[in-house]
Amino acid sequence: MSDRSDSARTLPRLLVVVASTRPGRVGLPVGEWFHQRAVKHGGFEVEWVDLAEVDLPFFDEPHHPRLRRYQHQHTKDWSARIERGDAFVFVMPEYNFGFTAPLKNALDYLSTEWAYKPAGIVSYGGVSAGTRAAQMLKQVLTALKMMPLFEAVSIPFVKQFLDEDGRLAANETLEQAADAMLGELLRWERSLRPMRSEVAEAS
Repeated sequence: MSDRSDSARTLPRLLVVVASTRPGRVGLPVGEWFHQRAVKHGGFEVEWVDLAEVDLPFFDEPHHPRLRRYQHQHTKDWSARIERGDAFVFVMPEYNFGFTAPLKNALDYLSTEWAYKPAGIVSYGGVSAGTRAAQMLKQVLTALKMMPLFEAVSIPFVKQFLDEDGRLAANETLEQAADAMLGELLRWERSLRPMRSEVAEAS
């Protein structure tokens, strides 16, 4: 995470969100690999968001998120963190053809904070590489007025990519997919920026 202030920031901020929270999760090395790849890309300030560390309770606000009348400090903190993001990448497994409950919960907590921001997906799993869950996630992102990208990183039989230290050893295909998605995220971030400015001015 960068410690520069927003006023001094020259690059858009990309939040890499790790959606798996279970002990021993593969999502951690997958997320770490992508985070490093995003830093190497150089187009973004890259921030790490681990939903296991955020540890949001099940949605417990009395008012609809669009009103932003948050009662709990954990919601206010989550709102501020997502508000400052300009683009997102969700690193996610597939559970029973769907994406994880902690990710759905984290998305549902907020509304306008997500709007008009591009989103990439790094999915992983077995033969399907998490793509069925990714398609389900895109519906939710669209409802939040985000722009889910066509470009994606889909990792099949993910454990074959883990080295003896448990780190992801990506091949050229995965690296190229990551770079393509990062490039498209940057283009969409620039294109959507005026729409985000309109929302900020109206709020």
